[in-house]
Amino acid sequence: MMPTSERIAAMIDEGTWVEHDVDLTSGDPLGFTDSKRYVDRITAAQKKSGRLDAFVSGTGKLDGIDVSAGFFAFEFMGGSMGSVVGEKCTRVFERALEKQCPALVFSASGGARMQEGILSLMQMAKTSAARAKLREAGLPYISVLLHPTTGGVAASFAFLGDLIVAEPKALIGFAGPRVIQQTIGQELPEGFQRSEFLIDHGMVDRIVSRLELREHLGQLLRLLGSGEAA
Repeated sequence: MMPTSERIAAMIDEGTWVEHDVDLTSGDPLGFTDSKRYVDRITAAQKKSGRLDAFVSGTGKLDGIDVSAGFFAFEFMGGSMGSVVGEKCTRVFERALEKQCPALVFSASGGARMQEGILSLMQMAKTSAARAKLREAGLPYISVLLHPTTGGVAASFAFLGDLIVAEPKALIGFAGPRVIQQTIGQELPEGFQRSEFLIDHGMVDRIVSRLELREHLGQLLRLLGSGEAA
């Protein structure tokens, strides 16, 4: 798993990245406790990852093109989407609309954060509504699916890109293969929910290796009408 800071450095032109929404932190409106208190899990994740939550949002240039971008931090509670992640992702789309530039989201998530209950699930609708406004304005959105992209993230904005790009061999889907197999009572095809299986079945547009991703994204943004003509 590539650290988020390294991924940002690999994707965004040097010296152009400006991080936004840095002070947003998760609350505990449900007072949730399982084997540990949710507030204790948040504190431990912050200390371990060096981040306040599981999403980094900002603006910069990709191959010379202005972008509003968001990066999931899988190192923070498996990139799970709670209120903070949903709000930051929403602001990525809103900032793209404000600046009239493309939006990119690099997803790596286990899905909605169960400790926030319905408040985490509502982020699926919230982020999707913000993405829809970008589409109405005719501004491009490229969704990049990393390993893994699952659950509520996969079931919302991650599959709403004008173009959907995946890394090789990434696990992508809603429910896990074991859950699906137990539910339908059938054996699943080999490679089920891997990016190669998805592109064969029309669910993603392109598979691009990590080393080639930045160049390809720049080309795709220009094809979508961003920046100078190639």
